[in-house]
Amino acid sequence: MCATNIPGNERSLVIRLIAGDEDAFCELYAAYKNRLIYFAMRFLKSREYAEDIFQDAFTVIWESRRFINPDTSFSSYLYTIMRNRILNHLRELASEDRLKEQILSQAIDYSNETNNEIITNDLQRLISHALEQLTSRQREIFEMSREKQMSHKEIAEALGISVNTVQEHISSSLRSLRTYLEKHSVTSTDLILLLICLNL
Repeated sequence: MCATNIPGNERSLVIRLIAGDEDAFCELYAAYKNRLIYFAMRFLKSREYAEDIFQDAFTVIWESRRFINPDTSFSSYLYTIMRNRILNHLRELASEDRLKEQILSQAIDYSNETNNEIITNDLQRLISHALEQLTSRQREIFEMSREKQMSHKEIAEALGISVNTVQEHISSSLRSLRTYLEKHSVTSTDLILLLICLNL
């Protein structure tokens, strides 16, 4: 386990580190751990992230130890690595946030679109079922009026009945449809009936 105290001569530790001395690495690691994690937490606001950045920084130190210049400030070199890792992490977090916002936005749009489609399909099925509740004569007259856009007079002439009878059948059909839709808790029933009549 790494020692918690660091000798006064840091340069000698760095020289030993460059030579691959794991004990020297361990001493430097222990000496800088708390202060570098605190440094990272000031920016990342997360000890977990800060510890990850610290671990990553010392991994870089070990892997690139042969390129360290013992005559320059090891502390400055280490803080530079930490700073760059922190900046990269902050950029990644910002990118993730933007990506999450984009995905969430698309998911909301998709959800609303899908939900509207489901509601429309359910309503159409409900209307079809409501029309099935009509008598064959009511359904015939209602569909001639709605789908073929025939006037009451044209329907009466086609079926050999009076215009008044046509009107009564349509009125009865609308009452039946309204009752069926209200029974199934459909709101804005009158508007829906108007759309049905207009074949929308």
